[in-house]
Amino acid sequence: MNIVFAVDGSDSAKRALGLTQKFAKDVNAKVYIVTSLIGGRTSNADSIDEANKRLDSAEQTLEKEGILCEKHLLVRGLEPGEDIVDFAKEVHADFIVIGIVKTSRVEKAIMGSTAQHVILEAPCPVISVK
Repeated sequence: MNIVFAVDGSDSAKRALGLTQKFAKDVNAKVYIVTSLIGGRTSNADSIDEANKRLDSAEQTLEKEGILCEKHLLVRGLEPGEDIVDFAKEVHADFIVIGIVKTSRVEKAIMGSTAQHVILEAPCPVISVK
C-alpha cells in the first residue's frame, strides 16, 4: 500500500503525521512524504531549506517506527494542490493524508486552497486532518 503524506509545517500537518504514522504501521504501507514549492522567483534558498527541514523531520519520525518512506521536494512549476495530485497518480497512491487549515472565503478566492484541490481532484481517497 502507498500513502502520500503532504506536509507544509502547519499544526494540522503535524497531527496528520501522527495519523499517517499509525495507519502506515498498521497496514505496513510505504509513505511518500511530499511538499511542494511553485518554483521560480517564489522559491528562494530559505524556502527550500525550510521545506527540506520539514521533510527530514517527518522522515525521521516515520523511520523511528520502522516505516518505509521516501521524501520528495516537488518544485515543478505547479500549484501545490496540483503537484500533490499529480504525484499521487505517479506513485499509484492508495491514500493521501493532508492537514487542513481553516481559511476565510476571501483567502480561498485569492490564494486558492491546496487541500480543497487535493480533495476534489485526487485519484484516491483523501484523509484530511484538522
